Amino acid sequence: MSGCYWLLGSTIDQVTRCKNMVKLDLSGCRLTSIRLSKILSALQNLRSLAIDVTSGFDSGQLSSECKATLRRVTELKQTLFTPSYGVVPCCLTLERLLLYFEILDLSREGTMLSGQLMVGESNVPHYQNLRLFYARLAPGYINQEVMRLYLAVLSVSTPKNLQAFLISVPGSFSESGATQNLLDSMAHLSLSALQLPKSWLNGSSVLQHLKFSNPFYFSFSRCTLSGNQLIQRILNGGNYLKSLVSLNLSGCVNCLSSDSSFRKAEDDIDASILETLVTSCMHLRHLNLSAAHHHGAEASGKHLCILLATLRHLCSLALPVCSIADVSKNSDQLLGQTVSPASTSTVYKGFGKKIRIGVPTYPRIVSEQTDSVGQISVFRILMESLPFLSHLELIGSSFSSAMPRNEPAIRNSLPPCLRAQKVGDEEVAAISLLRFLRSLTLAQLPATLTGSGLVSIGMKCQHLQVLSLANLGMMGKVAYMPSLCEMLKHCKCLKDLRLEQPYFTANALFFQALSHCSALQRVCIISRNGTFQFDAVMSFMDCCQNVIMCHMFTGESLTACRNLQRSIIQSFQKERPALNVVIFPLLHEGLADDIRDVPMMHLDEITLFKSRVAEQPPRLWW
Repeated sequence: MSGCYWLLGSTIDQVTRCKNMVKLDLSGCRLTSIRLSKILSALQNLRSLAIDVTSGFDSGQLSSECKATLRRVTELKQTLFTPSYGVVPCCLTLERLLLYFEILDLSREGTMLSGQLMVGESNVPHYQNLRLFYARLAPGYINQEVMRLYLAVLSVSTPKNLQAFLISVPGSFSESGATQNLLDSMAHLSLSALQLPKSWLNGSSVLQHLKFSNPFYFSFSRCTLSGNQLIQRILNGGNYLKSLVSLNLSGCVNCLSSDSSFRKAEDDIDASILETLVTSCMHLRHLNLSAAHHHGAEASGKHLCILLATLRHLCSLALPVCSIADVSKNSDQLLGQTVSPASTSTVYKGFGKKIRIGVPTYPRIVSEQTDSVGQISVFRILMESLPFLSHLELIGSSFSSAMPRNEPAIRNSLPPCLRAQKVGDEEVAAISLLRFLRSLTLAQLPATLTGSGLVSIGMKCQHLQVLSLANLGMMGKVAYMPSLCEMLKHCKCLKDLRLEQPYFTANALFFQALSHCSALQRVCIISRNGTFQFDAVMSFMDCCQNVIMCHMFTGESLTACRNLQRSIIQSFQKERPALNVVIFPLLHEGLADDIRDVPMMHLDEITLFKSRVAEQPPRLWW
């Protein structure tokens, strides 16, 4: 029942009929303490539970029968929207604990909330049997304060059987006396999965003291991890790590460099480090190298794409756009003419006169996609070598979404990496070689001109379910619109579409093409200075009856947005009780407040942009 935010309480109560139920996921469902007590009292065989803890939760309202059920629960996933221990103190035999902190710093009235727990709540969670501890924090001071309360108990008595310890925190999360005690005690454990806040790892000796046994997941996102540390401390000196299946090095700008102290962003990676990585971890299924400048070396056979091509088991992969650039190509082969760095900087920031760039004609058939001397591009070799790849992300190293969380929208974006300007339609077309592709993210590909590669993907990747496109081509001109519309006509399995593009016009032509996506359920459009056509949106919503989420953040006025939102809800809410509609001006100061009521499943899975490859361990929850 996860994500069934529209269900009435009386409907949720029907689960009490399933007396032998052992797993129950009520994440996203509206629950009071009394209703939760009633449900759990009837499910005495329950062993796995997922719930949300919202404002007004009171553990004192839980009956003795409910607490008896909780004492037998071994797996708990708890999402906190208010400072609370929730039901954790009642769970005496927990082996797996997953915590999601989604507490806002400010109330609707603008007052600062407190990180203190409610009076009377027990502060003694029972961690002695824990094997897995996972915590993910949304941005905000209060989330960190409440998290410290959970860690304080864990630091006093660290579980002897703890095998996986994972904390995902955006930004900085400073150490305290309790966290230092926790890290010291973990030196006696043998871990199989690890993720720590970057501030705990940067400049510290934590990795020197931790021990690993058959590790299957590592995440060092945004850490200052050098290539030597990666090999010696994580990859066990380059020895064979058959067990490692998921590795997140997103934002680790120096992880493929032997000496980080003198490295510049434009420098090539140390190919020997990447060679050691791929030879040591031949069974990797999920790899994230995004948010860093990993420039492939020019030496034959040492390009990043060539080395990664040996990881034949990869199912999901995230790369920075500049890492797939074929450095042997001349820039004028892609752009038709040479554009100076100074001028491109102005173009991509979206101000000043637009520089007209020649538009070469690209062949639409992938087999024809070779360079002028008949050589196959290194990226195409990579695509041909990964037959099981189902999730691909190509994200510009400088890309940041115009819609961050809990903050006003970003008005200006950084220019793309110079090497990224060599990646365009030809590389996009090569993605169509992935016959089992289900999820695709393309962000900040400035050399995308006609978008012809998108057509190839639409025609050949018939299993594509999730598509996210952001800032393709020149800022201020959506030249790939005809190709996108042609692509959408072939995407019969597409369920989620996220489109972030300045000056995008959501007109009748676009929505008519989108209407061919018969399986579509969620659409999100984010466009600074963009527009929409009222009648086109209404016709689309009427045609695509499976759509349950429509989010549009454009340059239209607040009045126009409100009118469209009201019309969609009034026309379709009755037949689609799960329908969630948010139409709002992107640069309006009230944007953060307007999206705070968006169901978490939509906000987290599509509306907010992020890299999702190796974001968490495989099979973390069911």
